[in-house]
Amino acid sequence: MKIALGSTNPAKVQAVIEAFNKIDRDVSVISTQVSSEVNEQPFSDEETIKGAINRAKNAIKKENAEIGIGLEGGVTESPYGLTVCNWGALVDREKPPIIAGGARFLLPEEIAIRLRNGEELGPVMDGYVKRKNISKKEGAIGIFTNDYITREDMFLHIMTILLGQYDYQNSL
Repeated sequence: MKIALGSTNPAKVQAVIEAFNKIDRDVSVISTQVSSEVNEQPFSDEETIKGAINRAKNAIKKENAEIGIGLEGGVTESPYGLTVCNWGALVDREKPPIIAGGARFLLPEEIAIRLRNGEELGPVMDGYVKRKNISKKEGAIGIFTNDYITREDMFLHIMTILLGQYDYQNSL
């Protein structure tokens, strides 16, 4: 089965490969750069979900795959402050998109302020920890959980939910 992932981010690629390995499914995963058609920094659950669905649809179309996967990170306001949100979408050509969300956590206010002022989380995190490409490695979740949970772990959880829903729907 040919799977197209709408991203070349190593954390996302590894999560997709690991999820299919976990359920012992023989697939070919092609990671491809496609547009999410949302802001670089999605700023709500709705925008983040839309980005994930768009990535999945654009990937399946671009690679002529059987399944498209989109994984999108964003932020959303809560009564307690700005939280990180993460969403995934699985698109099968014949059915509506399947969506699943992942872990949430509050960002420190000093980072939240910068995001509210229009900056993107990845570069802000790079400056915060004085390292490069945090979003392609442990991500903000890895930094703020002392690497107990990494960005790959978080997206693996979402992928496992997506695959479980997909298999359930196909068993009906």
